Amino acid sequence: MRDVLVALAILISLPTCFRRPFVGLVLFSLLAYMRVQDLTWGFAREMRWSYYVALVTLAGFVAQRVDKQFFKPDPRTWIMFALALVIGLGIILSAGSGELPTFQFTNFLKVVAVALFTTGIVRERRQLRVLLWVFALSFGFYGLKSGLAGVLSFGNLTILQGPGGMLADNNDFALALCMALPLLVHLGAAEKNVLLRRALWVLVPFTVLTVVLTYSRGGFLALAVTILVLCWRSRNRLAGLATLGLFALAGLAIAPTKYVERISTIADYQTEGSAQGRLQAWGVAWTMIKDNPVMGVGFNRFQENYARYDPVIVTDEMAEGRTRVAHNSYLQIWAEGGSIAFGLYLLLIVLSFTDLWRLRRRARRRYYSSWILSYTSMLEASMAAFLVGSTFLNRAHFDLFYHYVAVILVFTVLARRQMDAEDAGGAGSGRRGQGAISASSRAPGGGRSSLGGAGLGGPGGRRLVPAHGLRNTPG
Repeated sequence: MRDVLVALAILISLPTCFRRPFVGLVLFSLLAYMRVQDLTWGFAREMRWSYYVALVTLAGFVAQRVDKQFFKPDPRTWIMFALALVIGLGIILSAGSGELPTFQFTNFLKVVAVALFTTGIVRERRQLRVLLWVFALSFGFYGLKSGLAGVLSFGNLTILQGPGGMLADNNDFALALCMALPLLVHLGAAEKNVLLRRALWVLVPFTVLTVVLTYSRGGFLALAVTILVLCWRSRNRLAGLATLGLFALAGLAIAPTKYVERISTIADYQTEGSAQGRLQAWGVAWTMIKDNPVMGVGFNRFQENYARYDPVIVTDEMAEGRTRVAHNSYLQIWAEGGSIAFGLYLLLIVLSFTDLWRLRRRARRRYYSSWILSYTSMLEASMAAFLVGSTFLNRAHFDLFYHYVAVILVFTVLARRQMDAEDAGGAGSGRRGQGAISASSRAPGGGRSSLGGAGLGGPGGRRLVPAHGLRNTPG
């Protein structure tokens, strides 16, 4: 019955995806991140629903007669194009006698295409908000589902595998949840509906618990950085950090002993076996980079070429069908794609962060609190989670990373467009002193917000508050 319901829901949505490609993008994201098809047990589980949705959406986009744009011209979109081209060329020139990684490269092109399409199809703040809600609820669902299972097991549950797809590995699952956590916090703070706001905030502790239950050390570090950035960007930084310290002590007191022991091995990297394996893999990756500095050993061919640089692994592990990956996204793309691909990849990260920081500086000169400041903190924390977590994971081509790059591009364009319109209309000087709020004011819907303006993230520019209004509010 569940298979029939899922299949019918998707099939009924296809005509709408054709008429409104943005709906297709939302449905595709839901299938990619919430993995609705993996919640079934029969024929629907094996169907390539995302492929069908993508085809129908693309056909509808091409058939549109209105002004259309597949992607937004920007250095980051051109970098994604260049990265795909360089990696494709590297496959042709790569060292190795095995089959070409056609399937894996096709999946990578799909990831890039979805990110590019997002920059072209999301043109309004309302659309951006809907897409972010899909991200948040998709991962929040699994946070709640797995977190509740952990509570019912009294903390004895160990998550060894994620839902499926890009989340199949427990480490990747933990990383994705960390990247979604800031969305749950900020979108919850911005929500005017009391029930929805509380529902989102209920998902936060369960999502944190789920990250813990994966026993992923990379997930733990990503989680720590995510929470630190959220506290650092809060209105009351000192109170936020103090609260974080109290929660950390409480968490340490109630955490399962085996989890504490697992995390403590991070400091014992010189003697811990898994950490030693990672260091050895990093050394092999560096040797590959030195031997193939321009184009690398080829996309998805790290493991195939591992034996050439570590003969011990051949006799001890490859004979048993086991091998090692890079265990570091940056070394992975550098070793497989070469220095050009590595430079483009880093440039995507740098441009995304610098764009957020420049936007924040401009917004802080204008507003005390706004959806713009909230979104900059939210997306910065999510990207920081990936930046740290991917240092210990083999996820250079993580779907969510490229999608976040696209979302940041769309967000900064929309935010600057709104501020430019306010400048052109004299909105700032025309309403001096109106709508000003204090640091302790309540967010829409009655809830207090302490996270960088998250409480004013609802629709409509009327909630943007000029900073100088605080100084000119009539007594």
